[in-house]
Amino acid sequence: NVTIATLLKQQVIPGSPEEKKLADKVTESVRGFLDLDELGMRALGDEWKQRTPAEQAEYLATLRALIEDNYVKGLRANLDYEVVYLAEAAAPAGNLKVSTEIKTKRKGRAVSIKVDYVLRKDAAGKLRCFDVVTDKVSLVSNYRAQFTKIIKKDGFPALIAKMKKKLGK
Repeated sequence: NVTIATLLKQQVIPGSPEEKKLADKVTESVRGFLDLDELGMRALGDEWKQRTPAEQAEYLATLRALIEDNYVKGLRANLDYEVVYLAEAAAPAGNLKVSTEIKTKRKGRAVSIKVDYVLRKDAAGKLRCFDVVTDKVSLVSNYRAQFTKIIKKDGFPALIAKMKKKLGK
């Protein structure tokens, strides 16, 4: 099984058929590793239960497309880094936290970034990640803060519109 990191490091010509195939592989790997539906539900918090099934489906489809698109955009970046696995530990609610350190360079200087992955078993019993914590900042919490602000100010339809606009760029 090829890792997302291995796929992202492959060199392909932008716009080529090879890039399209690689993008498809990245998307497939992201879907296998990240539980984007769980991430999306948690990011909406209490708002999730207030949405109709159609609204939930549209929101999740749009969020999945945004996150997968961000990974695919990583194909065009020259990613020179090393991931060091530090530890695994039990997390609240029966989850598992995998701690890593990413070592890279910025402007010629060594940089170290702590990244924790929070995983849970899905319905099939497979461990899948639903939150990524970078330097103590949770992806779910960050999304929830942004989404809540937009929903309170302009309503749920505005959130979907903003997400789709971002996806269209």
